[in-house]
Amino acid sequence: MNQKLKENISESLSAVLPITITVLVISVFLVPMEIGTFAMFLAGAVMLIIGMGFFQLGAEISMIPLGEGIGIQLSKSKKIFLLILSVFIIGTVITIAEPDLQVLADQMPAIPSSLLVWTVAVGVGSCLTLAVLRILFKINLSLILMILYFIVILLSFLTPNDFVPVAFDSGGATTGPITVPFILALGVGLASVRSDKNASDDSFGLVAISSVGPILAVLLLGIFFRPTDTPYTPIEFLDVTTTQDVIREFMLELPHFAIEVAISILPIGLLFLLFQLISRRYHHRQYVRMIIGFLYTYIGLVLFLTAVSIGFAPVGSLLGSELAASEFKWLLIPIGMLIGYFIVKAEPAIQVLNHQVDNVTGGSIAATTMNACLSIGVAISVGLAMLRALTGISIYWIIIPGYIIALILSKFVPKIFVGIAFDSGGVASGPMTSTFLLPLCIGVSKSLDGNIMADAFGVVALVALTPLIAVQIMGIIYKWKAAKSLRNIDLVKEELNGIEEWEDSEDDV
Repeated sequence: MNQKLKENISESLSAVLPITITVLVISVFLVPMEIGTFAMFLAGAVMLIIGMGFFQLGAEISMIPLGEGIGIQLSKSKKIFLLILSVFIIGTVITIAEPDLQVLADQMPAIPSSLLVWTVAVGVGSCLTLAVLRILFKINLSLILMILYFIVILLSFLTPNDFVPVAFDSGGATTGPITVPFILALGVGLASVRSDKNASDDSFGLVAISSVGPILAVLLLGIFFRPTDTPYTPIEFLDVTTTQDVIREFMLELPHFAIEVAISILPIGLLFLLFQLISRRYHHRQYVRMIIGFLYTYIGLVLFLTAVSIGFAPVGSLLGSELAASEFKWLLIPIGMLIGYFIVKAEPAIQVLNHQVDNVTGGSIAATTMNACLSIGVAISVGLAMLRALTGISIYWIIIPGYIIALILSKFVPKIFVGIAFDSGGVASGPMTSTFLLPLCIGVSKSLDGNIMADAFGVVALVALTPLIAVQIMGIIYKWKAAKSLRNIDLVKEELNGIEEWEDSEDDV
């Protein structure tokens, strides 16, 4: 087996094991599960670990080099109109290819899946274009984000209440395992051509701005579109009694996800072929290596999506509905926080972001520090989502103050932390959120006869929000420590100068 693949699978095991143990403990003490349901969950966990390993390796040797290559090539273009058109098409294509978005759209009652996907795709294409122009023209990221979120808040007051959580959720769900590696690498490629001191800082922020596009697009859709009263289709619990039944159910579902991922990844493959024909950027060995990388990415996503959809989603729904119906329903808040703390590490794109941050910053912002910061942020997110599902608190009371705090913080932290923070918000809300946390909230809302659209949807948005604040707080601490370190260095220099002056005076005597 490829040594790098072994390392990635080992990394995936350490990420998935804690959430698996957490669910096991809950099933023993609070929500007893049928053996068949839990066997499906365990089989899903194994597939998840292997799938994440393949995906990370595939993204590293195919998606990231492709994104960087296209970014470098686009930055050399002198024709602005051609650049804008190319980026818009690329943004739209990779969003349609995002399986995470399809997962969210399939769970959405009242809005046709295809309409939601195309609306979101146009939103991402438009804002990705804006993000690329920001890098090329060196526009301040905080300023762009403040303008965009000001428009978002204004539109949210004109949109029906049921649409607002859906709009914010779509912003988080768009940045999943297909789009994140590509867009992050695109930013690095665009910024690498610049030789100024702010180039590395500006390499982040594409995911952040791209995440706003779907929110704006779905809010506009909510103003003009009148949804139907389509009921929510509950997640089906498969009837399994033996280990053979478990394997059979996964094998029956595998072809469906194989086709879905093939359709998703095909546009990226065609984009790669077209880019290679035009630019001739990659020599034969690189070309073959990247094709193998796309194959790894495909295998990883098929295993990952099958695992979370068949093994994890039913368990999330069961835990939510059973705990909400019990006398221990308020335990959902601390339990949700515990699940949130561990589940973010199982998001496939998180590791891609962490490695990218580690590489761009030369190790000054370590992957372990990012992991801890994101875990704390998502734990708070899920706790707030459980509180909403239990009480029916409007998402406005959390989202609007949250984004105001995040935008204010962006004026006081180093520029690179602003880009990383707003990128990490989109990255944290991936397929694990859509297929485990969202069913968990839906289960709670259904059990309490709540409004699913208003109370359950919004968890993806909250998961996308708190990392913005958590990472920027980390940036303030980082800035304070750096300043303290410089002060200490200055004091040492002063002491050394004093000693040298004293020694010189002794020599004179």
